[in-house]
Amino acid sequence: MRAVIDRAAKSDGLIAVTPIFNASYSGLYKSFFDVLERGTLDGMPTLLGATGGTGRHSLALEHAARPMFAYLRAATVPTAVYAASEDWAGSGDQGLAQRIERAAGELAAAMIARENVGPADPFANSVPFEELLSRQAH
Repeated sequence: MRAVIDRAAKSDGLIAVTPIFNASYSGLYKSFFDVLERGTLDGMPTLLGATGGTGRHSLALEHAARPMFAYLRAATVPTAVYAASEDWAGSGDQGLAQRIERAAGELAAAMIARENVGPADPFANSVPFEELLSRQAH
């Protein structure tokens, strides 16, 4: 378990997917996030996803999963991906593929933005030592 937690903590981003059962995430899913140390997911770009029997449970991501990740201080992307049985039926509807594409783009952008923010380098704008010495000579 430690190895999985460490891998999640060191990730550039997280895709958290759960089956929906009784209008919420699974107990095993919740148990994993319960054991994370405080601060592990602070600012972590996160895409939320779920699967379920019908589209009627799609809001479980918004009323159950998103608040949990807000508590964990993860940076969830706006688009969550829910896939119901009808999404796999081969009806030719591209809705699921479009949701995945949009959410993946949002996650990639969030990961790039986080990578570019990083801690400030206190020596990035330092004055060269030679210049400091020449100022003293004048």
